[in-house]
Amino acid sequence: MRVAQLLLLLAALGLWGASRLTWVSLTSADGLGQPRSVALTGADWSTGLVPLALLLAAVAVAALAVRGVLLRVLALLLAASVAAVGYLGVSQWVIPDVRPRAAELSELPMHTLVAVDRHYPGAVLTLVAALLGLAAAVLLLRAASAASAGDGRYASPGARRDDAARAADAQTPMSERMMWDAIDEGHDPTASDPGSQGR
Repeated sequence: MRVAQLLLLLAALGLWGASRLTWVSLTSADGLGQPRSVALTGADWSTGLVPLALLLAAVAVAALAVRGVLLRVLALLLAASVAAVGYLGVSQWVIPDVRPRAAELSELPMHTLVAVDRHYPGAVLTLVAALLGLAAAVLLLRAASAASAGDGRYASPGARRDDAARAADAQTPMSERMMWDAIDEGHDPTASDPGSQGR
């Protein structure tokens, strides 16, 4: 569980770092003045990076508070969020022309754009964060299934007493463990057993 939380925090830091890096730079010239250069950071280019980083950090904290089915639901929601993170990173390579979006975000007329360059370190960092988040989701799912499998391993003394009372009501023979529990409580487990006479 702690490894998953560490991976989530690293992924959140990675997304925050990707939001600070330059994703697209452009140069515009309108012929009236000096050419103007604009750098669009990850937060400008993909506005979902910072909220997704906060979401990953929140999931790391929430994983402490939930168990069982809720932890599985949290892990599945995390996997869906990580898919969105991966899409943001892959889109840097997949989008054929970034000029229209770059012009819109920089509020420059498209006909004045002289050069538009993509920068990939932010997208690579986003993909690394997505992989870390996916690994964390898998670890959280495993922790949830391990916790639900371990629920039946330990029975508290009160639960064992209830089982012993039900077994006595059903006239089923007591197990050795139930007999020891009865002795621990100061009861004679053989007192109500009619077949124990003469032992």
